[in-house]
Amino acid sequence: MTMHQQLPETAGTVRYKSVCRSCHGGCGVVLHVRDGRLTRVEGDPDSPLNHGRLCPLGTVTTDLVYHPDRLQHPLRRRGPRGAGTFERISWDDALDEIAERLNAIRKESGPEAIALGTGTGRHHIRWVSRFGHALGTPNWAEPGFAQCFHPRVNTCILTFGDFPVCDFTGEVPPACVLYWGHNPVNSGPDGETRFNVLEALAHKPKIIVVDPRRTGLAEKADLWLQVRPGADDALALAMLHVVIGENLYDAPFVQRWTHGFDALAAHVRPYTPEWAEPITWVAADKIRAAARLFAQTRPAMLEWGCAIEHTPKCVQTVRAVSMLPALTGNIDVPGGWVFGMHGLGRFPSLIEKLTPEANAKRLGADRFRLLGGAGADLPAAHIPTLLQAMRDGVPYPVKAFLVFGNNTLTTYANSTMVREALLRLDFMVCADLFMTPTAEYADIVLPAAAWPELDQLAGLPTVAANVVLAQQKAVQVGECMADEEIFVALARRMGLDACTEPVKQVLDSQLAAGGLGITFDELKQQGFLKVPFRYRKYESDGFRTPTGKIELYATRFEALGYAPLPCYAEPPESPLSTPEVAEAFPLVLTTGARIPFFFNSEHRQLRRLRKAHPDPIAEIHPDTAARFGIAHGAWMWIETRRGRMRQRAKITTGIDPRVIHAQHGWWFPERPGPDYGVFESNANLLTDNGPPYDPQMGTYQLRALLCRVAPCEDANAARPPM
Repeated sequence: MTMHQQLPETAGTVRYKSVCRSCHGGCGVVLHVRDGRLTRVEGDPDSPLNHGRLCPLGTVTTDLVYHPDRLQHPLRRRGPRGAGTFERISWDDALDEIAERLNAIRKESGPEAIALGTGTGRHHIRWVSRFGHALGTPNWAEPGFAQCFHPRVNTCILTFGDFPVCDFTGEVPPACVLYWGHNPVNSGPDGETRFNVLEALAHKPKIIVVDPRRTGLAEKADLWLQVRPGADDALALAMLHVVIGENLYDAPFVQRWTHGFDALAAHVRPYTPEWAEPITWVAADKIRAAARLFAQTRPAMLEWGCAIEHTPKCVQTVRAVSMLPALTGNIDVPGGWVFGMHGLGRFPSLIEKLTPEANAKRLGADRFRLLGGAGADLPAAHIPTLLQAMRDGVPYPVKAFLVFGNNTLTTYANSTMVREALLRLDFMVCADLFMTPTAEYADIVLPAAAWPELDQLAGLPTVAANVVLAQQKAVQVGECMADEEIFVALARRMGLDACTEPVKQVLDSQLAAGGLGITFDELKQQGFLKVPFRYRKYESDGFRTPTGKIELYATRFEALGYAPLPCYAEPPESPLSTPEVAEAFPLVLTTGARIPFFFNSEHRQLRRLRKAHPDPIAEIHPDTAARFGIAHGAWMWIETRRGRMRQRAKITTGIDPRVIHAQHGWWFPERPGPDYGVFESNANLLTDNGPPYDPQMGTYQLRALLCRVAPCEDANAARPPM
């Protein structure tokens, strides 16, 4: 395995190799520290994940660490919840009060009355569930577990026995890349960084893009399939029809290594491109061309994103899309979809601490077994059910909520209901870098450490862990404490019998479980390890499924009571399923495309990033703008049945006249608290967290909703200066 040495000190400056975590993380960095202060962050030229380059988020790390608005001391709320009045307290007082309140609730109402929440891709995400399990509650939640990434993870584990990733760090570049609901040049998810993507593009592969918007990738594409938001399942089924019907699949691989091909072939026979054309808004001949290009150009890889996980039929969409690489033999081959080397051992989540009775109380687990039950890789609670328990006490009351690294009011669907739920809590704790609209509702606010202020491990790409990196503490700001250390301190104060060992002991156990033969302190000196890769592992190991094969017909889905073959379902709110709603709300809303200067709701207080993208932007076609009297750059209202918000109009021909795209995660840290403008431009004022849900994962509808637009004359005043 490849090792890299810690950098020497020069002229009073200490240099540490680490890994940037200003998004999901993955870019190797060198931290320059002088006299205890972080002075510069540069890309690590040795890193196989970014080769010395950084995105805008990484370049402003010092701005983040030393921002004057950083929370640096624990705070206690004074006055009513949401009034915005706090007083400084000590860590001892904060931890004692939290421990006392949680122990009282646990004794009176049971541990399940305490819930924990966290944000997507954070370094401490597994520690949130770990502390919850030690506490005895099954009710922890993260938006991505039902809405982003984990539908793909859980579905692929049940289908393939593992989670496939793109082979960006191998020696063979892809000859074809299918980008489905994903624009990775604007994001860096899970160690598959934008720089890996750019390096792959330099080899001039054939490019297919499935996206309602004409992104930069779509402009470069050999084929751009401008799909109607929410119709991805129909498109994938039609492409499977072509691959199978025209005998474009890898017959030897399919015969030897897949289960249920004949059943799938019969199942997709009716799903012709002509059937799909009016549903998807993609011409039948273009669907055929895309299926042929992907199947006949090898090696090919699939780059997919969370856009396919934002409707209540996401799991079957994931299943359908994932079968394209499987049928074409692009599995665990150089330049294709590969399974990881798992150089980082499985995180000790302590789920074994939960009794069967406690597991049975996980909110939503009885209905959504791929999210919270037997089909889940790491079971989590169902967020809408959790909010109902907070607000209404159904099916039982949730009285306390501990939030670590999540701005709940911007990142949970239906923000109005979220606010109602937070107001009903008996006790709330929030740990974050800055005061946020969500933190304003807490009883205790804790100052969290930024990523250069803490020790952690990163195994990337996520799940695969082909590269293992040490994230190491280089500086200390105020009294900020790593979330991981907060959990250990709380577990000890509460007298728990687990989650009390030092953080480094847990990190060492993960390294030992991965078989790397190195401790965390030793890895810090090396920087990172790249695990030697082995392809076609299935030839000796098979696939970790009941049949030992890729399950096109999923036996575990069938055993759990779910459809074993991928199927089509129209979103619950759409021009086709609810034409009566479309009369008043005639446009299709899609949300959530990544902004390269932010990570979800984070970083909007960083001046250099905000200067590059000062306002929320919604995309609208020129014909639609003219129809509704909306001018380029002007504020416009976007409204659904759940509420309305405003964003600045970007008039572009790169979107269908029937579609509106709105950005997500918006709040305004420069505005007065306690709301900071969170109810002005927040796309989650429009989204729906009500039923029907995805029957497997409990996913609700974030895209493909129906909306209408109008000019917003009173919002055209200049934004207050930052």
